[in-house]
Amino acid sequence: MKAIVLVSGGMDSCVTAAIAARENEELAFLHISYGQLTEMRERQAFKDIADHYSVEQRLDVSIEYLTRIGGSSLTDSNITVTDADLDSKEIPTSYVPFRNANMLAIATSWAEVISANAIYIGAVAEDSSGYPDCRPEFYAAFQETINTGTKPDTNIEIRTPIIELSKAEIVKRGVELQAPLRLTWSCYRSNDLACGTCDSCVLRLRGFDIADVEDPIAYEI
Repeated sequence: MKAIVLVSGGMDSCVTAAIAARENEELAFLHISYGQLTEMRERQAFKDIADHYSVEQRLDVSIEYLTRIGGSSLTDSNITVTDADLDSKEIPTSYVPFRNANMLAIATSWAEVISANAIYIGAVAEDSSGYPDCRPEFYAAFQETINTGTKPDTNIEIRTPIIELSKAEIVKRGVELQAPLRLTWSCYRSNDLACGTCDSCVLRLRGFDIADVEDPIAYEI
């Protein structure tokens, strides 16, 4: 079995990579930048995680056209990255419109070329109240798109192994699998020192706190 793993460089994708490493004979890592504020730091995390798992087949591409489309605080300089509000039911400003569909389309194209059987993505349903493209039904629908839009002899399965886990459960799973969480980067704001207050930082910190595990990266707050 050969699997493509979408590796952003964050904690969720790192734990997903650790799961994929257990379940497959061969891995190919895909990193997709989209003009986000922390693009440089996330790319470094991707490289470090790929090195950790000795992954030779890597694809690092950019879909920076999402910055021209805008609509997200991660890609549009006119929109500020806000501090996390875990009680809010609104879609946060960090949502990048339909980003995951763009990424899955690229992963599917590559999977057809390299004869990969699966695409792993670290989607988490806990985030789905804010990010509509993290919902299980989105991935079920995209699976149908792959089945319909690829060659008849193609067999590519989307796998979302952590989609039903909480952040604390993801931390515990990562520790169990000895995933290199120290190499990951989750902050939406900074390339140097994680801010500790953006959506991603706060969710990550809460996950480590509930799991009673010390986060191995440093934070400004």
